[in-house]
Amino acid sequence: MLPDGPTHGLVLAAPLLLLSVGLVPAAWANAWPGLMARLCGAAAWLAFVSALLAAVAYPFEGTYAWIFYRVELPGGLGALTLGTYVNSVTVIMLMLVAFIGAIVTRYAYNYLDGDPNRGRFNKWLALTLAAILTLIVSGNLLMFALAWIATSLCLHQLLMFYPERPAAVLAAHKKFVASRVGDLSLLVAVALIGLTLHTLQFDELFRILAAMEGPVPIALEIAALLIVIAAVLKSAQFPFHGWLLQVMEAPTPVSALLHAGIVNAGAFLVIRMSPVMSHSQLAMGVLAVIGLFTLALASLVMLTQTNIKVSLAWSTTAQMGFMLLECGLGLYSLAMLHLVAHSLYKAHAFLASGSGVDAFRAPVLPHASPGVGPVQLLPALAGGGLIVLAVGAAFGVTAGHQPAHLAAGTVVVIAVTQLLLQMAGVMRGEDFLRRGLALSAVVAVAYFTLHALFDAALQGSVLPVQDADGPFQVWLAQAFVGVFLVLLVFQQVLKQAPAFLGDGIYMHLYNGLYIDVYITRLIERIWPGPLPAPGTPPAPFAPVTSPGA
Repeated sequence: MLPDGPTHGLVLAAPLLLLSVGLVPAAWANAWPGLMARLCGAAAWLAFVSALLAAVAYPFEGTYAWIFYRVELPGGLGALTLGTYVNSVTVIMLMLVAFIGAIVTRYAYNYLDGDPNRGRFNKWLALTLAAILTLIVSGNLLMFALAWIATSLCLHQLLMFYPERPAAVLAAHKKFVASRVGDLSLLVAVALIGLTLHTLQFDELFRILAAMEGPVPIALEIAALLIVIAAVLKSAQFPFHGWLLQVMEAPTPVSALLHAGIVNAGAFLVIRMSPVMSHSQLAMGVLAVIGLFTLALASLVMLTQTNIKVSLAWSTTAQMGFMLLECGLGLYSLAMLHLVAHSLYKAHAFLASGSGVDAFRAPVLPHASPGVGPVQLLPALAGGGLIVLAVGAAFGVTAGHQPAHLAAGTVVVIAVTQLLLQMAGVMRGEDFLRRGLALSAVVAVAYFTLHALFDAALQGSVLPVQDADGPFQVWLAQAFVGVFLVLLVFQQVLKQAPAFLGDGIYMHLYNGLYIDVYITRLIERIWPGPLPAPGTPPAPFAPVTSPGA
């Protein structure tokens, strides 16, 4: 089936279906809340079906652009066009977001039942999903930026669904300020790219930059750095990560949509803009360093959390840091695989968080585990390394590859080591050798298989990094591996000796080193938030009580 006909219609139908529901006035939506919820759910599922059909029609090779409206911009910027841009990244993201949107709307159907503003919630949920899907299918960089801004503004209405909650208002305001800075950065980057290349069409940008050799103009270097700022702010990276931890006051479907879909827009921006990013070693390095630092901080803080949703929020921050680190290393296909896996996992984790708490509280028989001592760490690490090396060799991955791929393989070794250590705590002898090693081999095979599939699917949809074997990339890969090894050892030590940190350090980590307190005070001085209603107690800046309080 030729993709230049039906595929464009199918990918465009996905956002239009949800937009048609979102344009219903709020008063009408609240007047018929049940009907509005059913319309939103039907539109979301039809959008998912449309995305599936688009994937069937697309052969996962080549790129296809379609324009149905064009407006020339002054100053040689190019043109603002309304149209679609279809490649492997578009199709994968469209299916993922449409599926999560359908699941979230189905969950919200029961969750919001009886709420007086149920219709208004579904209106803004439909508009938010429509904006995200428009972002994905946009064929023009300025259209992409406008959809990026619309996504944030629509999400703000969902975060403010309970305006009587001071914590919700504060978190939404912090997110609003961070988003406006990111929006400005992206718009300036769009202007610099347009003024330099005189086009804003994704297909033309890819063609021009793929043929460019040598140093890029300084304007594109600046544009790449501005894209990094926009991605970092959208994905809640250090030091502006606090708002993501405090939006739990919003309804659970909003948390699921935010953590499983919208924060991933930062990584999607970098992947979509790979033609620009891959030419800027400075921008890629800055992105990787921020992602690595955020990953390390969030991983340590997670070890101290006692609230399941706060722990999930810190997990999202860490995963976003990991994803941007992969992008900074030029591992775009691995970042896309990570994005898909994390979105599906995190949507389930948030929507099932209540059941998880119930299961944790349920009485169970005590299980005596022998524990895993430090002496077992090195053998497990060596065993994990041998398994991954053997499986990697079967997939053609050898030591001669670029350092970023070796770093990613080392992370798989650490993951397999964690699995072996956990199984060693409950198994011994032949049972451990048979089941533990077999399961580790299955994990390694699954990883390399999925990575190979995504790598093949994204061929021609992203532009590889120009200097993948440079000294800076080698240094980043070594730092990448070192941080993960330290985290592995640190986690095992804490399991054996929970008092290792001491009360003071534990308390600081539990509160995220109080970084968000200072960021919140800074934002309140520069851009004060809305005043609370009379008689409303003030919202705290950050948790300052002990974990057992």
